[in-house]
Amino acid sequence: MLTLVRSIAFNVLFYLNTVLHLLIGLPTFFMPYRAIIAVARSWGRTNLALLRLVAGIDYEVRGRDNIPQGAAIVAVKHQSAWETFSLVPLFGNPVFILKRELQWIPIFGWLTIKGRMIPVDRGGGSQALIAMAERARIELAEGRQLLIFPEGTRRPAGAEPRYKFGVAHLYATEGVPCVPVALNSGLFWPRRSIRMRPGTVVLEFLDPIPPGLAKDVFFKRLQHDIETATARLIAEAETRTKTKAKPKAKAKRKPKAKAAR
Repeated sequence: MLTLVRSIAFNVLFYLNTVLHLLIGLPTFFMPYRAIIAVARSWGRTNLALLRLVAGIDYEVRGRDNIPQGAAIVAVKHQSAWETFSLVPLFGNPVFILKRELQWIPIFGWLTIKGRMIPVDRGGGSQALIAMAERARIELAEGRQLLIFPEGTRRPAGAEPRYKFGVAHLYATEGVPCVPVALNSGLFWPRRSIRMRPGTVVLEFLDPIPPGLAKDVFFKRLQHDIETATARLIAEAETRTKTKAKPKAKAKRKPKAKAAR
């Protein structure tokens, strides 16, 4: 019951924090686009703080040396709403690939346009891929880090992966390294649920995949790297939880020595 109360409290504060940052972001329409990126970083950091303080969910970042500072594709496992805001503070100049419909949302969508986020029409076929790649090339030329969820939508922790080939098209056309990212956020903040589970989300930046591989070779390697690491992180978190939940064995009392008669 306490976990549910904490989850509801966080969700209320999350939306209030989001509205506050949307209002703060309005003046950035008259500033360079990096102003809205700064607001998005603040939104991400405050949400992470609220998660820790209210819902009891902390986080750990591994493989920080693999976080790109210049142009790169960053392919992230997508299990939860957690990664939609937690990634932004980790990058110098991030740009997300997102579904086109998000840009139709008043204020929020307008601010994603201001931040030069890249929309994709998921039903647009090859023409949508071409348009996405052209926009990506412009942003990567400025040294931005291109963040993409290669499955396109959230998948439950442990579910069978469903990677889209669009990430391989981007990799082949843009000529930059790709950094795979594994995580276990779905264990603590499941999709389509307000109930959260206290614990520590682990986000791991894996070894970059250099440019130049064939599309199919890259696609198989990306999926293998992300899924192998994600399965390891999930198993690690579940083992830690079981260890904490296991009751401590009571020490056996030694029988009292009988007094000599």
